[in-house]
Amino acid sequence: MIDIPITKPYFGPEEFELIRKPLESGWVVQGPYVRQFEEMFAEFVGAPYAVATSSCTTALHIAIAALEVQPGDEVIVPAFTWVATANVVEYIGAKPVFVDIDLATFNINVNCIEEAFTPRTVGIIPVHLFGLHADMEPILNLARKHHLWVLEDAACAFGAYYHGVHAGLFGNVGCFSFHPRKAITTGEGGMFITREESLARTARALRDHGAVTSDLERHREGVMGLPEFPYLGYNYRMTDIQGALGVAQMRRATWLLEERRRIAKRYYEAFDQVPWLRCPVEPEGFVHSYQAFVCLFAPEEPSLENVETLFLQRQALAHFLAKRGIATRPGTHAPPLLEYYRDKYGYRPEDFPNAYIAEKLSLALPLFAGMTESQQEQVIQAVLDFQVG
Repeated sequence: MIDIPITKPYFGPEEFELIRKPLESGWVVQGPYVRQFEEMFAEFVGAPYAVATSSCTTALHIAIAALEVQPGDEVIVPAFTWVATANVVEYIGAKPVFVDIDLATFNINVNCIEEAFTPRTVGIIPVHLFGLHADMEPILNLARKHHLWVLEDAACAFGAYYHGVHAGLFGNVGCFSFHPRKAITTGEGGMFITREESLARTARALRDHGAVTSDLERHREGVMGLPEFPYLGYNYRMTDIQGALGVAQMRRATWLLEERRRIAKRYYEAFDQVPWLRCPVEPEGFVHSYQAFVCLFAPEEPSLENVETLFLQRQALAHFLAKRGIATRPGTHAPPLLEYYRDKYGYRPEDFPNAYIAEKLSLALPLFAGMTESQQEQVIQAVLDFQVG
């Protein structure tokens, strides 16, 4: 029986009180609480414009559409990320071109990006995986040099900073997730942020079937009749129940992030002398937000030659922890090696060795706001008790 989950959302009386408000008013679709949530999120991260959506995947899809990606275009995507990063490119009929990662950071290897460019390349989607910002300066330099757009997949990166600037503000668009594993949650939900007014305006229309005027705006203005629909849009709206939950979560956002960093710090201190467990890195100038505490199981230097043997040992560690009541997860997967992409494009592990190794050997430990010291001590002691080999 699992006693310590990999994560757990933190809710208090404020969340329960606020989600009652839309139910009492009867306005449960996208409405005033979604608008307030957008305003609070924009202020927190420093974005001029924020557009709430039904998920980070739908925010990314809207972004791809707003950036006018066309069938046959190619988009650079890291080879180790949640599959949605690549899927949104496929939705449009474009091709995700995968680039291997830096095994130390789990983020895209910036030294391998340019060699993946072709005349069809139109943009780059860097992912700030697990709360660590991708190295944006060289990515932006490449984008300027080759006249490409940049879309930041910041699903995990609420509270992450790169040289003092919050994630999502470097590219043309940044997209965030509010899934329950994230620092703040609305159950499901996403946010599209940008510095460009035209992109924000297009995103607002695209999430609402392509309408130029929302239900809330027409209601407040007393407008009778239907809006214009200049775009082929989607139904990617966030409900006002979710928006109210988001407002409550934003009111405690600073504390939620501080809790994650406090717990991560204790893990670092405990595992400093464990040679077979590589803890997350935080390079100078980066602020990690610890959406997850993802380590690399590496009792020896991983390679394609020994990864299967090491994988069995990592599985033994996961089972050992499960018997102690502790949940773990792999960091994420390597999309080019999942069935859809493998069958369509013929990718093999040797095409993306670091992504393959990361999928096989990464291990996320429990981390969530409200995790008690005794719970964390149970995790720490179990890891220290494990015998490698």
